[in-house]
Amino acid sequence: IYLQVGLFFPSIPTMCLHRLARMPYLALPTVPHCQVTYIWISPCGKFPKGKTRTLDSEPQSVADVPRFNATLWIDDVLTEITLVPVRMFRDPFTRDPNKLVMCDALDLQGTPARESPLSECAKAMEEVKDQKPWFGFEQEFTLMALDQHPFGWRDDPYPTTPGVGEVGLEKIWGRDVSLSHYQACLYAGVKISGITNEGGPAQWEFQIGPCEGIELGDHAWTARYILFRVCEDFGVIPSFHPKLFDHPLWSSDGHMNFSTEAMRSPGGLTRIHAAIERLAQRHMEHVALYGDEHNNRKRMIGGSLSSAFDTFSWRTASRSVSVRIPGHVHSEGRGYLEDRRPPSDCDPYVVCQALVETCLPPPGGHNGEDAIL
Repeated sequence: IYLQVGLFFPSIPTMCLHRLARMPYLALPTVPHCQVTYIWISPCGKFPKGKTRTLDSEPQSVADVPRFNATLWIDDVLTEITLVPVRMFRDPFTRDPNKLVMCDALDLQGTPARESPLSECAKAMEEVKDQKPWFGFEQEFTLMALDQHPFGWRDDPYPTTPGVGEVGLEKIWGRDVSLSHYQACLYAGVKISGITNEGGPAQWEFQIGPCEGIELGDHAWTARYILFRVCEDFGVIPSFHPKLFDHPLWSSDGHMNFSTEAMRSPGGLTRIHAAIERLAQRHMEHVALYGDEHNNRKRMIGGSLSSAFDTFSWRTASRSVSVRIPGHVHSEGRGYLEDRRPPSDCDPYVVCQALVETCLPPPGGHNGEDAIL
């Protein structure tokens, strides 16, 4: 850490030395007290936020964690909100018995804050819970140095790796960050299912899931929070920008895998096809919800790795489409679909809600017309 920071920023060579100096203090006994870090989503919907308080004892479930207060800038006014814990994890930074809790945000009237999509997603999942919707999220990100250049390189043209899963320092950078994040998530209890390097030498991906219903958003946002904290220790910054560079071979995505119990059962491929037909009818609505149009038009240019922004497409075992049916799903006749349209800076709660409201209208329900879409 010292060498990396000192190399790029010689004027601040001691920036990360305190990471070692703090260890004796973290080892001090604090029982019976417990430190709980509350996590919530920033007003822009792009970043996690967090603050910590002391409880008199270790909470045994999320129901034991009291509400807390925080502030958000809403319409240029600093507004107080109430943080409502919804899911609890172990704290990989200060360790047991300390906790991380993912929170919903309520306004002064006790209703979901305008910037918090968690409550609306939870309502949508409750309506279709009998269909057991499962999700898997593929979160890509790029490691940046503190001067906002990509970690490890400075000059154009943009260097690309031969492909996903490369090894060797001449091809990929930042493996220690990705592995440390992986370990921290597993310790915390986040449902992280894997990691891989991507098309850029400082670009990585972690996968969350399978998770049922609202669980996906809770775990994905907590994993994002943990990533930011891990990157603090390494003197780098994670970027979820979907199109950092104007290069046809580079983009950063947030693909979402989706299925129901019926899709996962024998003969489920017909249910998958039916869901894809519904997604085709609302293509532009989904794209608008998933992220910024300007960045996504630059990202979704068609070709071998992405679909066209304005046109819906699907195919088996293809990466150049809006929705992919994996090859093994086609062969087995059941499984899941992959929505390849979400960018890396999407809100997983919003994407999951849109998928269930389009693909799984509740019996006798509104079919989504008066909901998020």
